[in-house]
Amino acid sequence: MITTATALAVLFSSATLSVVTAGSAAADTAKVLSLKSAGDVVVDGVHQRVYISDPTAGKIVVTDYAGTAVATLAGLTGVDGLALSEDSGHIYAAVAGADRIVSVETSTYTVSASYDLGGADRPRDLAPAGGKLWFSYGAAPDGAIGSLDLSGPEPVVTLDQDGNASFYTAPVLASDPDSGVLVAGEESTSAGILAVYDVSGGTAVLGANKSVEGSFFDQLAVSPDGTQVVTASGYPYAHPAYSTTDLSEVGRYPSGDYGSGVAIAPDGTVAAGTSSWYGPDVHVYRQGATTPVREYDFPNTGASSGGDTLADGALTWAPDGSRLFAVSVNSDNVYTLRVLTDPNRSLPTLTVNAPATATRGKALTVTGKITASVAIPVGTKLTVTRTDLEYPKGKVLPAVVTKAGGAFSFADTTSAGGNVTYKVAYAGDATHSPASGSDVVAVSRTAVTLTVNNNKKVFAYGQPVAFTAVLGKTYKNRTVKLYADRAGDGKGKYLLKSGTVNSAGKLSGTLTMYRDSVVYAVYDGDARTAAKTVMVWSGGRAKVVTAMSKYYKTGKIGATNYYWVHKTSTPWFHTAINAYPGRKQRMDIQVYYAGAWRSGDSQYFKLDSAGKTIVNLGKPGAGSVGFKFRIRSAYIRGADYSGDAVNSTAYSAWKYMYVTN
Repeated sequence: MITTATALAVLFSSATLSVVTAGSAAADTAKVLSLKSAGDVVVDGVHQRVYISDPTAGKIVVTDYAGTAVATLAGLTGVDGLALSEDSGHIYAAVAGADRIVSVETSTYTVSASYDLGGADRPRDLAPAGGKLWFSYGAAPDGAIGSLDLSGPEPVVTLDQDGNASFYTAPVLASDPDSGVLVAGEESTSAGILAVYDVSGGTAVLGANKSVEGSFFDQLAVSPDGTQVVTASGYPYAHPAYSTTDLSEVGRYPSGDYGSGVAIAPDGTVAAGTSSWYGPDVHVYRQGATTPVREYDFPNTGASSGGDTLADGALTWAPDGSRLFAVSVNSDNVYTLRVLTDPNRSLPTLTVNAPATATRGKALTVTGKITASVAIPVGTKLTVTRTDLEYPKGKVLPAVVTKAGGAFSFADTTSAGGNVTYKVAYAGDATHSPASGSDVVAVSRTAVTLTVNNNKKVFAYGQPVAFTAVLGKTYKNRTVKLYADRAGDGKGKYLLKSGTVNSAGKLSGTLTMYRDSVVYAVYDGDARTAAKTVMVWSGGRAKVVTAMSKYYKTGKIGATNYYWVHKTSTPWFHTAINAYPGRKQRMDIQVYYAGAWRSGDSQYFKLDSAGKTIVNLGKPGAGSVGFKFRIRSAYIRGADYSGDAVNSTAYSAWKYMYVTN
């Protein structure tokens, strides 16, 4: 024996505590845990806390019922098995690396005691029963069972209570504290050894002891009345149940994969955990049943093709049976606490089948079916809600009742067209969770006429243009929206005008034509009139201006004003076009010869970022004396021409030049 005060000094030098603010509980949560391994999971229902041991990291992580970590107790080398005191005041933990059992206060998450085990090495699992804390211990090939009695003024340790049972290493333990049944199972060999003890009298009296089907037990669970033990192991692909009287098999839960965990609720409901990459991981059965009430399939959060799997032995119930707590692990060795609510209620599947299309004002029939692992009685009432354009928040229709096999049907006539949604809902009961389903019917609506003017028209740069939409006859909605999308501005479609059309069905909006633009007229429809959108394309010419410098005078030849240039001067031509990245201008030159203007050369010149360029054509020379020329600049729409298609083609006015000596 060792006093508590002395034992504390051994542990406090290595244990450290970190606490964070607790969060509120939420249904079906999944929170990643800071773990390197998962040993045991115990739930404190009074304080709504979950304790998870991490043997590899040597710590205990504490979470709330939502899975949010609230504390971490570190420095517990090899900590594995956990147990809760009867008054929920303490959590006991088997610390293999220190050959001790420690007590943690559930109100403060601090170690309050550390118990020497009288020479027992490497304690592994814990189970309370018969007023004592039972523990397994020992390394290969000598596994054993001992007890720790904390009822007196000093802790009392009693070792070697496994009787004639033979365990290669410290066995897995499970118990029913009320009946005093303690069960131990071989974890480290394929022998499949189970041993049942009666510890109600304070000492372990060995009862049934034999090899059963299964090996390498990951977890055991004793029924609330102490009459059965259910095992979880890699084989068989089921969870067998054995009588605690003689270990004869009294049933099995066909979970269908490698067993990795098992837990039994206070009402006898069995949660069978499997290591299933490609199927459900937790299977919940009524005691003795072979069809699961509910199953949970963990998602894939890792890098492999299969889903996350249940960590060995990391499955337990809340003391009130309201939820399950399971620790999963993915292919990247990331651990997650999964809180599974309503596990003892069957999760129904409710399907609704409505016709794909229907005619407004004519009756349609909706059918469906509700099924569950626990059959739903004939005559069960289901609520029906219809949501459409006249009832956007939904209209409750007469309830429908189920027929044989969960089938149901009802007829309805809707005066509204468009997408009509029928939702059928089941409220649930003591053995079933709520469920709902819906389907959508496309109900016909009257077509509407909608037009907008100015299609394929081209306008001058900067010209304000009125676009007018004309809406035909509708049921109620008389609102039209005009949108514009200017080419190349990167803004996309934006609202130009929205409003109610006038008595002639018209709505106008003005767009200044700086670029080619698409204008949309949009009518959203109403309960009886179909929605419609029309669009037109209108061009906005580029703004092209050409000016001339380096001439010596201007003067008219006939009715035309000319720039007069000496044969030895170098005239400059200045072009400005509304700017756009990468834009070019084309310069055209013509000469007047034999009574007509004849085209000379055309050439493209790159504009600067402001849309400007200056072209020097060089000295005209003696051969040009007495000839008349004209020059203009142009924006030619197209990427292969002026470099873009943002504006419509436009030309500057001609500049006339006359060459003299």
